[in-house]
Amino acid sequence: MRYIDRHGWLCPQPGIRHAPSPNANARPSGVDPYLLVIHNISLPPNQFEGDAIIRFFQNQLDFDAHPWFEHIRGVQVSAHFLIRRDGEIIQFVSTLDRAWHAGQSFFQGKENCNDFSIGIELEGTDTIPYSDSQYERLACLTNILSQRHPLRAVYGHEHIAPKRKTDPGPAFDWWRYAKLCQLPLRCFALD
Repeated sequence: MRYIDRHGWLCPQPGIRHAPSPNANARPSGVDPYLLVIHNISLPPNQFEGDAIIRFFQNQLDFDAHPWFEHIRGVQVSAHFLIRRDGEIIQFVSTLDRAWHAGQSFFQGKENCNDFSIGIELEGTDTIPYSDSQYERLACLTNILSQRHPLRAVYGHEHIAPKRKTDPGPAFDWWRYAKLCQLPLRCFALD
């Protein structure tokens, strides 16, 4: 990975692609994101591969393709990035814009974390270990984001919406991830 351009998009190269999502809007005036939120997603649950996540974030999911999809019919969400099991990174929203990833959330006295955060989804579940490629790409992406934005905290969805969300869950190794990053350890949600 090289850099994020002036429009908030990763420089295209092998292993990185853009799939713009309509599920975003402008950040409040003058807000530069300082919180990185780590999530997980698999569609259908516990299944990896296929394009269901991409289609979901682009409002193009075929809800008849799997019975479980009825649970998310009408939901409009998107993270800024998705890191697949093989390490491929897909960017859906410019880092300059507000992606709809955190929902009702709270961090250091402020509500609505979407206003001041960047969301990264890992293809996975709370209980299945994440791949080596995902940790490597997540750390690389975090380092690039920290060069472009004033990141001062990296938390899980479970930390900013504790009664609603559990991801990235106990399968995510916060220490492993933090040691691969250039940010100080105090920035991470190390329990």
